[in-house]
Amino acid sequence: MEQRIDLGLTASTPAAGGCGDGCGCGHGAAASTPSRPANSSTDVLLVEGMTCAHCVRAVTEELNALDGVEVVDIDLRVGEASVVRVASTGAVGESEIAAAIDEAGYSLSR
Repeated sequence: MEQRIDLGLTASTPAAGGCGDGCGCGHGAAASTPSRPANSSTDVLLVEGMTCAHCVRAVTEELNALDGVEVVDIDLRVGEASVVRVASTGAVGESEIAAAIDEAGYSLSR
């Protein structure tokens, strides 16, 4: 005979598709965007040759090493150019960014 103990790990979801009141998961809550300084900017780049998580780490580490870089976000797209977003304060030059990507072993899509 099988005995089951309810651990409370499964949630019942209302038919409407949203979580019930007070579930605490944050589902349906407005996403908060961290505030950034007024002098910050975001560069969106296309990078060739990235195929895996190691590639993402290598590019992220090189870009984070640049003065002024706050956030690096990479959308890995195997078989095509990956989208790299670099948020920074001050002016991080395109040549600095290109050199960091090159140092990681990849290249900007032209």
